[in-house]
Amino acid sequence: GPIGVAAHLAPFLPKHSLIPEAGPTTGVSATTSAPWGSASILPISWSYITMMGDSGLREATITSILNTNYMAKRLAPHYPIVYKGKEGLVAHECIIDIRELKKTHNVDVTDIAKRLIDYGFHAPTMSWPVSGTLMIEPTESESKQELDRF
Repeated sequence: GPIGVAAHLAPFLPKHSLIPEAGPTTGVSATTSAPWGSASILPISWSYITMMGDSGLREATITSILNTNYMAKRLAPHYPIVYKGKEGLVAHECIIDIRELKKTHNVDVTDIAKRLIDYGFHAPTMSWPVSGTLMIEPTESESKQELDRF
């Protein structure tokens, strides 16, 4: 993903020898063959896929979708769920709408995300793809106890 640095460090960001607009002219030489990203992320994905295998990936996917739908059903009485299918199900992510809560109680996505951090949860994606929402993506490794604690 993108790299953020303070302005005084920008001249030292890596450049790319074949693509002049990829980095400052004063930067160090390329650190990867990928001018706008890090190719080092690829071995992580490959390793995960290889170690899981076909049946492991299928099981992880099913469990992740099951966990997300469980979470959506638990949250639905309290928050509107955005982007449900015809059967009322979500995919691997559940997007809850916080906009009404902001209007009525002046509580926004940042307030909720920070409070979740206080309890040891990774903050959900905020305001994407819809402004004023939280995207919750429980993984295949989350236990029912942890989902209920959330």
